[in-house]
Amino acid sequence: MVSFFTYNTLFTLTIIFLPPFFKLTNANFSEQFPADHHVNNQMSHLHFYFHDIVSGKHPTAITVAGRKNKFGGTAIVDDPLTEGVEPGFKVVGRAQGMYAMSSQDASSLLMVRNFVFLEGKYNGSSLTILGRNQFLENMREMPVVGGSGIFRFVRGYALAKTERFNVGTGDAVVEYNVFVMHH
Repeated sequence: MVSFFTYNTLFTLTIIFLPPFFKLTNANFSEQFPADHHVNNQMSHLHFYFHDIVSGKHPTAITVAGRKNKFGGTAIVDDPLTEGVEPGFKVVGRAQGMYAMSSQDASSLLMVRNFVFLEGKYNGSSLTILGRNQFLENMREMPVVGGSGIFRFVRGYALAKTERFNVGTGDAVVEYNVFVMHH
């Protein structure tokens, strides 16, 4: 009983004599802000190609867990994003993140990617893709779940289409059309 009284008294004294820089507030979990009717959303369409290179001396995607192309296989990527389908086209950004074989029949990937832009008005901004990529389908849709810079508060989707896939090396070139709403 004595120890309870001592701790209880100490707690009460601490609350009463808090340093002036430490203030208790009546904070709420969430807060509502009035809608700003002066903020216009704009839609942007971005078109680029990413080059997923798993072969050679300088791969841009490496398997870090599991077996390559088998259920659970996970790769970390830092793929160039280019204006055109050929590797020599201008690099406009990087696709950085990971993908994992998330289906037992090896027909879909879990994609976690940041498209980091290095050119033009999007320089320094990024878009985040998180979703299922059924890579055997001709056209795949994945959600854009976030962004930074000019893409803060973004929402949208990405359409992916494989342009080239080398069965022998595993290298691929994928066309992306990304549609986003942002401020």
